[in-house]
Amino acid sequence: MNDINEMTTFDFGNGPVPAHRHPNGGGWVADTTTVSETAYVGSDAKVYGNAWVYGNVRVFDNARVYGNAVVTDYARVTGNAKVSGKAEVSGDAWVDGNAEVSGDARVYDNAWVYGNARVYDNARVYGNAWVYGGAEVSAHTYRNE
Repeated sequence: MNDINEMTTFDFGNGPVPAHRHPNGGGWVADTTTVSETAYVGSDAKVYGNAWVYGNVRVFDNARVYGNAVVTDYARVTGNAKVSGKAEVSGDAWVDGNAEVSGDARVYDNAWVYGNARVYDNARVYGNAWVYGGAEVSAHTYRNE
């Protein structure tokens, strides 16, 4: 364990930032994030930016949660999956493989996003929906001015 006065840093890809190993799983967590003690962040997983991870969430394998993303409840982010932007993953949702959830997208309830699938913009995936393979789900908001 590090001395309380010793600063630890980790490079998440844009240069070293203050960070620490999460006590439940040992993954790297930037000091700018909010990650609850009840969450599990596996040893190869990363949480950075201003992300929030709380509840009984499990982030493991090489998964990444970053930006202003929120992952909560019993959600899982695994494999090489990425949750970023202002995206939210909650309930019993699962993001796995090389899947990406980004922008203002929401994945919740029992939904699964996996494989090489992408959910982005303002898309909503919920209920028992599965988005997989190379599928892309997005929602654009257009205005006539």
